[in-house]
Amino acid sequence: MAQRCNLVLRGKILHQENDNPIEAAYVMVLENRTGAVSDANGNFIIRDLCPGTYTIMVQYIGHQEIRTTIELSGTSLNQTFRMKEESIGLEGVEVHGHRESVQTTTAVTSLYGEALLESRGESLGESLKRVAGVTTFSTGNTISKPVIHGLHSNRIMILNNGIRLEGQQWGAEHAPEIDPFLADEITVIKGAETVRFGPEAMGGVILVNPPSLPTSKKNQTDIHILGGTNSYMGNISAAHTGGSDKIKGLGYRVQGSAKRAGNVRTPNYYQGNTGMAEYNFSASTGYSSQKLGAELYYSFFNTEIGILRDSHTGNLSDLQEIINNGEPFIKPDFTYEINNPKQVVSHHLAKVKTHYHLSPEWKINFQYGFQLNQRQEFDRRRGELNSRPSLDLELFTNTLDLFVDHTRKNTWSGSFGVNVIQQANSNVPGTGVTPLIPNYDMINAGIYAMEKYLKGPLELEGGLRYDFRTVSAARFVGSELQQADLDYQNFSAFFGGRYQLSPYFSFTSNLGTAWRPPNINELFSQGLHHGAAAVEIGDPDMVSENSVKWVNGLEYESKKALIELTAYANRINNYIYLNPTGETFVSLRGTFNVYEYLQADAFFYGVDLSGSYSFTDQFSGYLKGSLIRARNTEEDSFFPFIPSDRMDWGLSYQFGKKDQPNNRITLSNLLVAQQTREPDFDLAPAPPAYALFNLGYQRKIKLGDNSLNLGLQVTNLFNTEFKEYMNRFRYFTADMGRNILIKLNYQF
Repeated sequence: MAQRCNLVLRGKILHQENDNPIEAAYVMVLENRTGAVSDANGNFIIRDLCPGTYTIMVQYIGHQEIRTTIELSGTSLNQTFRMKEESIGLEGVEVHGHRESVQTTTAVTSLYGEALLESRGESLGESLKRVAGVTTFSTGNTISKPVIHGLHSNRIMILNNGIRLEGQQWGAEHAPEIDPFLADEITVIKGAETVRFGPEAMGGVILVNPPSLPTSKKNQTDIHILGGTNSYMGNISAAHTGGSDKIKGLGYRVQGSAKRAGNVRTPNYYQGNTGMAEYNFSASTGYSSQKLGAELYYSFFNTEIGILRDSHTGNLSDLQEIINNGEPFIKPDFTYEINNPKQVVSHHLAKVKTHYHLSPEWKINFQYGFQLNQRQEFDRRRGELNSRPSLDLELFTNTLDLFVDHTRKNTWSGSFGVNVIQQANSNVPGTGVTPLIPNYDMINAGIYAMEKYLKGPLELEGGLRYDFRTVSAARFVGSELQQADLDYQNFSAFFGGRYQLSPYFSFTSNLGTAWRPPNINELFSQGLHHGAAAVEIGDPDMVSENSVKWVNGLEYESKKALIELTAYANRINNYIYLNPTGETFVSLRGTFNVYEYLQADAFFYGVDLSGSYSFTDQFSGYLKGSLIRARNTEEDSFFPFIPSDRMDWGLSYQFGKKDQPNNRITLSNLLVAQQTREPDFDLAPAPPAYALFNLGYQRKIKLGDNSLNLGLQVTNLFNTEFKEYMNRFRYFTADMGRNILIKLNYQF
């Protein structure tokens, strides 16, 4: 009987120094001279192997060659190789800078390369809609925040170059204060990651990673210029990266961007006061040697965003009429001018990080981060009060991380450490309005340990964490001082694994517990939230959320097809949600809907599907879809603001050779169902289903050693009028109409 040669060797190539993936490492099976090159995530795959003993060689410039023997019997093999750098003094060797990397057995998706290039000019939330299972919770068309498996805001942690982003992220209209242009990779982790990062990661994690710093004489400049017809948006970004010729291991990077847009246009009218302006800057420098690594990083984010004028109505009848009408009564012309109501936000982030190799297997890491978030929200007020913010907040955050990583050849790896977060929020005097949230001080301390085991086709990992948090809050309501001192503590844990079922199928499973103490707004909100055009009422007696989430994934990969199916179930006790009461609040500044924060036991479950198939070397297609269900198990009802079912599919044709494409055209279609699982009460029925067509063209031109990328994207190709259920301004207006984007990127 003929021997069946259908076994597979797959795995990952990592830097031993920092567990970062190595791209373009060469893996060869010496006995039959077959090999593969690792991709941007360090993954490689070698197919069609017979049972037997093989010698594997792994090579990458500047790193010690690996030679090892493996045994393939009746099953395929999954192997991780960690490469050690050569001496920094050797000619031609490049030591790689350190950047945050997370290896996990839960569902992970990354945007990089062409996918990230196509998203340039979009906000972080809009960019991540390319990932199955990720949507947005938006306030109009200029403010959006990511939603992972139905969870958002303080349940999703965003890391800016390894530092947890801390702003006033509790509001639906408080978009992440981060410039996507600073990243060359954005990673979404869909499982509960509280053991690694703390309570705010119970819904998932988003890693925004800039490029690794060069450590040899190497210079590169990257320029992006974009323009859009809808809102007449203009966007420019420039970044320069360089390394020192005199000091081996020293590198730097500077980057900045500017964006300006005017009133957004629906298919039939302009939305009044929906312009925005944004200015950002980041800089970093770092040093790496065999033993020591250090990095300094700073980023600045500043934006001014107009709030839809018609969301602020003068009286109760106006509010009811505009909701019944479904669109503004006054339809202005286009303008770049931004008036009240609006928000002005600036965010400073500074980071110091260092690591030291105690031995080839042990490394100690220290990281400190400082952040200052300044948020001002302006309402339409009379006289000189119109120039004063109605909400003026300053949030100071200090974070400290100390942790140890270890690796034991290619089998065991892990880390353990502590992190401390200190935060202080202040209401700046002079607004003339009772603060929506009080002044507060918060300290959170956590200790954790994680371990991973890898042997053959099996990968296992587990972790345990303990957190303690104390919060002290105070504010004056009239002449009365209100104070509160609250303590929270809890454990979280996870256990997960990955198994290579066959040459083409792999299975992952991750079970994790998580918790999240109530945020300050959920406890103490008491008044008008200007940016959201709503009155919000908190409950100081709320308790912590506790969840158990189980995520399972099945992946199929062949030469032509890639399919990933993820199913999850998430039981959350004491789930906190913002619920419309049906009541209105009337004041001199207008009439506003009233929302209150409530708690109930919840059960979230759903499925994500993504896949691609190459019909020929030039013609391919893709499919992404997600279904989510979220029930209030106490009242057997549905929660508000849960994403409806959706599917995105497209066809793409490449001109040129498969390994050297220079042209690509893509036609895609987004199908979004009506949200039929509505809460018992809402201000208006869920909008109907909609279908949007999009067209994209990408061309890459080689100019010597440099690259020029030209892009054309048309979103909402047929100018379809629609309303997205997850847009809080759907009560007042339709969403954005057709938008033609022209993109230019030059690298030299």
